Amino acid sequence: MRIGVPKEIKDQEHRVALTPSGARALAAAGHQVVVQASAGEGSGFGDAEYGEAGASLGTAEQAWNAELVLKVKEPLESEVHHLRDQMLFTYLHLSGVRPALTEDLLGAGTTAIAYETVEDSRGALPLLAPMSAVAGNMAVVIGSYYLARFNGGRGMQLGTVLGESHGRVTVIGDGVVGRHAARSAGALGARVSLFGRHPERGPELEAQMTGEVHYRLSAPETIAEDVARADLVVGGVLLRGARATHVVTEAMVRGMQSGTVIVDVSIDQGGCVETSRPTSHSDPVFTTHGVTHYCVTNMPGAYPRTSTLALTGATLPYAMRLAERGLAALAEDPGFARGVNTFGGRLTCEAVADALGIRDRFERFAEALARAG
Repeated sequence: MRIGVPKEIKDQEHRVALTPSGARALAAAGHQVVVQASAGEGSGFGDAEYGEAGASLGTAEQAWNAELVLKVKEPLESEVHHLRDQMLFTYLHLSGVRPALTEDLLGAGTTAIAYETVEDSRGALPLLAPMSAVAGNMAVVIGSYYLARFNGGRGMQLGTVLGESHGRVTVIGDGVVGRHAARSAGALGARVSLFGRHPERGPELEAQMTGEVHYRLSAPETIAEDVARADLVVGGVLLRGARATHVVTEAMVRGMQSGTVIVDVSIDQGGCVETSRPTSHSDPVFTTHGVTHYCVTNMPGAYPRTSTLALTGATLPYAMRLAERGLAALAEDPGFARGVNTFGGRLTCEAVADALGIRDRFERFAEALARAG
C-alpha cells in the first residue's frame, strides 16, 4: 500500500504522524512510504533519517496522493483539496471543529478514521490517551505560568513554600486529562479538587496522587462553589465523539476571582466552559470577566518530541493493520471500526451526527460497508 505522511501546517504544530522507526517498519513490510520533506524536523527527525528508514521524500501533493494518509491534526481549509476516496487516519474532532470539514470529507468520499474514537477491547480510547496525558500535565504548567502577575494573573504560585501549601486547583473530569492534571498539581503542593461522576473511583484515585488531592462528585452547585475559590480551573470533560457540555457556566466564570486562569483542554470538542473559544499557540489566551482563558486546540504540539513518540507508539500498530488489510482491518475489529467517522459519503459516527444536527446523513459503518460491497 502507498502511505503518505504530510507535514502538519496548523499553527505551531510540530508533531509528525510517523517516526523514522515507524516508516522502517512499514517499509520492511513491503509498503511504499512517502513523507513530505521536513515533516519531522519539528519533532527532531530529519529527512535523512526517513530516507535511511526506507521512506521516500516528496512534496505535500505527493504525500497526500496515497491510499492511506497518516496525520496528526484535522485537514485545514488549505488542505481539503487533497481529499479523495482514500483512508485518512488522524485526530478529527468533527463535533468541535468547523462543520465544513465534515462536508468536505463526505463530499470526497474519504474513509476518515479518527484517533479519538477508536476503542480497544476494554472500551478505552488508546489513541486519545497519550495526548490527553500530555495535555493534562501541560495544563498545570501553563496555568501556573499565566497566574504570574506579569501575565495578568493574580500572583498565586501553585506549590509549597517552606512547608505551607499555596494555590487551589479545580480539575473537572476524572479521565486521563483530569488524572494527569490532578497528579501534577498535587505534586507541586497545591490543594486540588478532582471532579468526577464515579464515586467508586474516589478512594483509588486519591491513593494514586501525591499531595492534597480530594475527589468530589460532579454537581453544578459543588462545581460552582469550588470554582469560585480556585486559582486554576482545568477542564477535562470528554463525551466520546460528541460536543463537550458546558459544566462551567458563564455565571460561574463571572464568580471567579480576578486574575485566575482556566485551561480548557476540552476545547477540541467545543470546550466544557461556556466562555471558552478556540485559540492558537501564537495567540493562546484571552480574558473574560477578569479570568484568563487558555484554549489552544493543539496543546501537545508545544512538546512535539514527547508527543510524537507517545502518539506514534500508540498509532503504529493500527496503521500497520490498515496497510496490511485495508478496510478489512476495520470490519474485523468493532473497536477499530468505531474510529470511522465518514465512509462512502456517509457519516458513520452517531455522536458527530447528533452534534452537527445531520442525523439524516448517519449510517452505521457496518451497514455502509455492506452496501458498498
